[in-house]
Amino acid sequence: MKKSIALLSLLLSLNTFGQTDVSLYGGKNQEYGVTYALPKSVIEIEVETVKSTYIPGEFCKYADRYLRLTNISDMKEEHWELTSVKAKSIGISDPAKTYFVKLKDKTLAPLMELTEDGIIKSINLPLSPKTVPVAVVPVAKKVKPNPRDFMTEEILMAGSSAKMAELVAKEIYKVRESKSSLLRGEVENMPKDGASLKLVLEKLDEQEQAMTELFSGTVEKETKTYKFTIAPTQDITKAVAFRFSKKLGVLGANDLGGTPVYYTLTNLKTVPEPLPVTGKPKKIEGIVYNLPGKAHFSVFNSQDTLFEDDFMITQFGNTDTLTESLFEKKSVVKVTFNPATGAVVKVDRETIGK
Repeated sequence: MKKSIALLSLLLSLNTFGQTDVSLYGGKNQEYGVTYALPKSVIEIEVETVKSTYIPGEFCKYADRYLRLTNISDMKEEHWELTSVKAKSIGISDPAKTYFVKLKDKTLAPLMELTEDGIIKSINLPLSPKTVPVAVVPVAKKVKPNPRDFMTEEILMAGSSAKMAELVAKEIYKVRESKSSLLRGEVENMPKDGASLKLVLEKLDEQEQAMTELFSGTVEKETKTYKFTIAPTQDITKAVAFRFSKKLGVLGANDLGGTPVYYTLTNLKTVPEPLPVTGKPKKIEGIVYNLPGKAHFSVFNSQDTLFEDDFMITQFGNTDTLTESLFEKKSVVKVTFNPATGAVVKVDRETIGK
């Protein structure tokens, strides 16, 4: 790869155009030229889940007695939810479609740009500007208040959990009464304006929630993303992509601890199949590019379709060539390729003045 990049850099410095011999890359080619590859399609499935963890409160056993909160569990629990399934087709370098462009003595080589993986991007066009990754600044997680910061000396000095629970419950009812009095305007020292009132109410809400969670417990949520890749070679009907369990989350396709999530891939046959090669392979006369075929892809479980879309898949297509005559010296042909599929996106011709 380093050798190919070095050759490419030299070609760029020549600022040349034209066409040369092209052949399948054999790995031992010592001639002067450029090696490029076409991509093959891989489907990437992205699964987003939310893991909810219930942590029982310190006074969960007294939730019904003092706050009339029913069905409060005293056991830690985990629950998973499947929130999103997406998929996309991406291109990776195909070793079976790697070509060598040889420079001839009396012709000029094309100005070619390749991706980092050696996939052809363009011919006779300026280099694409390098993109600088933007640093993602993580959002600071809000620190939850410690409920003990709201406890009075009497609560902290209580001799038993039951007594502490009783006193905390009384404190919660006092906070609720204070909120009610503020909303009715029955407090002697009312806040001076609406903003001040809002701030006081927010502080009381925070105090009430922190102390109530000592009885009701807390639920912590965490988003997790998983990725699966599929390299299609033919039609696929109802294959297992992964498995999912509300208790265990996303599992592998062979893990029977979850229910299966399937996928189907159907070749829509938009491109004729390649003709069988007979006899000696013909010499390649031009730049080879892909003609990808369209396929329908869907992800589903026993109840719903989670995702479906049409993708361009190179394995369901064919190849063609940009003929040598396109790159004659009297004009500059500019070609843009889709690096994900290897298909031609645009061809422009610029005539050179005498």
